[in-house]
Amino acid sequence: VIIVLYLEMCFCFFSCRPWKIKLGVKLHVDSAQSSVFAAKGGPATVPCRFWYEPEFSSPREVRVKWSWQPAAGGHETDVLVAFGSRTRTFGEGRVELRQDFPGDAALVLTELQLNDTGRYRCEVVDGLEDKSISVNLELQGVVFPYQHPRGRYHMSFLGAQQACEDQGATLATFTQLLQAWKEGLHWCNAGWLADGTVQYPITQPRTSCGGHGLAPGVRSYGRRQLRLHRYDVFCFTSSFRGEASVPSDKMNLTEARQACQELGAEIARVGQLFAAWKFAGLDHCEAGWLADGSVRYPITRPRTNCGPAEPGVRTFGFPPPQQKHGVYCYRAGED
Repeated sequence: VIIVLYLEMCFCFFSCRPWKIKLGVKLHVDSAQSSVFAAKGGPATVPCRFWYEPEFSSPREVRVKWSWQPAAGGHETDVLVAFGSRTRTFGEGRVELRQDFPGDAALVLTELQLNDTGRYRCEVVDGLEDKSISVNLELQGVVFPYQHPRGRYHMSFLGAQQACEDQGATLATFTQLLQAWKEGLHWCNAGWLADGTVQYPITQPRTSCGGHGLAPGVRSYGRRQLRLHRYDVFCFTSSFRGEASVPSDKMNLTEARQACQELGAEIARVGQLFAAWKFAGLDHCEAGWLADGSVRYPITRPRTNCGPAEPGVRTFGFPPPQQKHGVYCYRAGED
């Protein structure tokens, strides 16, 4: 009997509906924002509130459920379920229900990660009334194209995914690539996106790059076979939470790694250099080694003898590791 009762209580916590609300009373659910922008490693509050029309004289216990759909698409997964003062969270324990005032059902997330982006749905159930609202969570960040050391078009979808992770980033979504294009990103090589499509952003179309006489935009090859086809990739990284340093000596790749270790740091990854350029304003007109064996340098103030006229991260590709260059080091900051 005890076991049966316990199971019934557990089932009721997650599935039972409260008592039916009075006839003529309407439940409303809304959010103050359709999108929330936050930074990697920081907190975020996804707003949701509910109320009744007309109002009740005393608070009611309702069932609140938050679910999440990844930015790249896929199935919804539960994040949090609450009934009255009882709450259950799923995953890594980085979420809680705010409940600062009657009707407050905001979701609070901490230690945001790159793959936390997507659509969050707040569902409120009271009796037969069931209302929901969706809010997009987006990270402030930077999109960068990435190419395999062997050159153009060498990565399957899984290879592209791993390449971004190795560089402290994640696969960019179409929304992120579109925003980067609006901010001036121009790249003639097609690359994988998080949804399995292959696209590339063009601001200055020409015959071999987006089509002569065509309008600027994001060109798409559509969905490709994830294992068979090979392309470059567009990666996304968020805020810079650390310190970048640039030793003055020229050195080979092995010496570069050692130099960073002697500073209590590590040789920077590509995503860290882009983040330092975008968010910390790193500007250094000298090419330096990065962890993947590439040589690059960041420019926020274009000037004579320092690359093209636009700000950006310049690349010299993947030279032989015995060549002498500078190096970019990275030391993680405290959250």
